Amino acid sequence: MGQVRALPIRGVRLADAVELYLSTISSLNTRRGYGIALRQLVRDFGADSDVALLDADRVGGWFTFKWGNSSAQTFNVRLASLRGACEYWRNQEWLVGDPLVRMVLRRVPADHSRAMTRDEVGRLLVADVALREKVLWTMLYETAARAEELLGLDIADMDTANRCATVTRKGGAKDVIAWQSGTARLLPRLLAGRRKGPVFLTDRKAKPGVVVEDIDPSTLRARLSYRRAGELFDQHTAGFVRGPFTLHQLRHSKLTHAAEDGASTPMLMRMSGHTSVRSLGKYARPSAEALIRWQAGTDPAARRRR
Repeated sequence: MGQVRALPIRGVRLADAVELYLSTISSLNTRRGYGIALRQLVRDFGADSDVALLDADRVGGWFTFKWGNSSAQTFNVRLASLRGACEYWRNQEWLVGDPLVRMVLRRVPADHSRAMTRDEVGRLLVADVALREKVLWTMLYETAARAEELLGLDIADMDTANRCATVTRKGGAKDVIAWQSGTARLLPRLLAGRRKGPVFLTDRKAKPGVVVEDIDPSTLRARLSYRRAGELFDQHTAGFVRGPFTLHQLRHSKLTHAAEDGASTPMLMRMSGHTSVRSLGKYARPSAEALIRWQAGTDPAARRRR
């Protein structure tokens, strides 16, 4: 496929529209990745073409030609970048309709052994979701606790002034977890003055037969189950390029990111509740990108140049 014939100039130049959209993305890595597909669009359709004249037939065919034989992950990343741009252009009223309406994300086999990236976690924690999910996901990441440990929390177990709580670890041992500002800001809104009962509740009143300890006395709602919490997380992260993820991967991610930031092995064990270094090892594994950054930052020659 050769150069696509440039569209006539009539409104906002495609090159300008692309650069204006990219300028709205704060993350340097995301901006760089999204720029690959968008600048290819400019090269092939022409910098002076009108963004308003992008249509499903030509853009869909062009995209399939360019990335149809790529891996599912690459295909989805390129498609996400173009969809983000088209949504922005529609909001600016530069574009009507969706040139990518016929394009469908490809299913990427979920890899539950890997940590989420910092960008993925950041995107998750600012998502427009129910307060309960926002608190649970933020607390899971900030504490590196297991989902079962947080879902088993009662309000009486919490010391909100000191941002900590006592949980029951795997095997029955009691342990203290601690959270950070994200959880501290959200938690009072979730509790809404409640002083007893489970922290995380279902949306409806408890069914007959639920034990008293799992019912909030003021609302008569039951403790949120791990199954339901997992379903909601899976549904939300299914749209992520590498998704869906599991609740457990938030714990994995926090330990990995803490290790990348230089947390000591004793501190990681204290955070995770592991009692052996061997069991911790599969979680606290810095990424290749983190290794490259660390090597560059500790390079003696680079320090001398600075």
